[in-house]
Amino acid sequence: MLSSAWHYFLLSAPLFVIVLIGFMIGAWRCWQPRWTSLASKIVFAVILPAMLFRLMSDLHGVPPVDARLLIAFFGGCFVVFAIGRMVGAWAFRLDGVSQSVFALGGIFSNNVLLGLPIAKMTLGEGAVPAVALVIVFNALTLWTLVSVSVEWARHGSFSIAGFGKMALGVITNPVVAGIVAGTLFGLSGWSLPGPVHWMLDGLADLAAPAALLVLGMGLAEYGIKRDWQLSVAVTTLKLFVQPCAVWIIGLLLGLPPLELQAVVLLASMAVGANVYLMAMQFQVLQGPIASSLVLSTALAALTTPLILAAMHAVTNR
Repeated sequence: MLSSAWHYFLLSAPLFVIVLIGFMIGAWRCWQPRWTSLASKIVFAVILPAMLFRLMSDLHGVPPVDARLLIAFFGGCFVVFAIGRMVGAWAFRLDGVSQSVFALGGIFSNNVLLGLPIAKMTLGEGAVPAVALVIVFNALTLWTLVSVSVEWARHGSFSIAGFGKMALGVITNPVVAGIVAGTLFGLSGWSLPGPVHWMLDGLADLAAPAALLVLGMGLAEYGIKRDWQLSVAVTTLKLFVQPCAVWIIGLLLGLPPLELQAVVLLASMAVGANVYLMAMQFQVLQGPIASSLVLSTALAALTTPLILAAMHAVTNR
């Protein structure tokens, strides 16, 4: 367990460094908040959609899908998302858009930067196909879920006009558009031309550090202590409720031990930086979401090894 915690710390340390750099930029007296907003819009509308298009365009290379694995992980996500919306509504009196972003913080993991390397380190190469499946479908499923939830909160009603406004809002969301376009391209079996492939790879490589820089700028603007109760609630959902939900569903579905450990490990990862971009896009909960990312990343160095140890003890009884 101590070894896993140390490796988690080594992997997450660069994330904190990038966030710190962003914080220093945002705290610079010459820096203007509107520049942070502009940077956020560029990341959300250009860099992140390009990264998601690139990810989804490789669908033809995805390993065979084990439906139980996806049902266990995303079933847990749907359950916790519903819990998150209820907690946001009843405990914090949040509106529908804020509830959606709050709930997304409880289910969207930092699987690319932390989940994949930690899974390889703790579970071995055999866990990589399961992790790859979750990462590919993660963007498609969770970004679409929160986009539909937000647009329903904004425009949804049981009428043709209401459904039309909701559908238009979802389709014109840059993130969803990138996912859908990439998925269609991936299913076509075509290959990207060399220059386009190179350009998209470059933008994809920028996505994570750019999101973390914007996060740091947001922390300078909103502070870490602001609405700390919301940050603690999001962190609790993410580090405790989600892995438990995925574990229970995986057990009920009879997932093999290795695949079960892989999806529970991914569910136990810290809040992903992309949630903050969604908060910036919809102008809700920027401070609490930014704080929850920092808090959950720090605490996951302890909670993830504990969850892995508990699973190992249960599966080897």
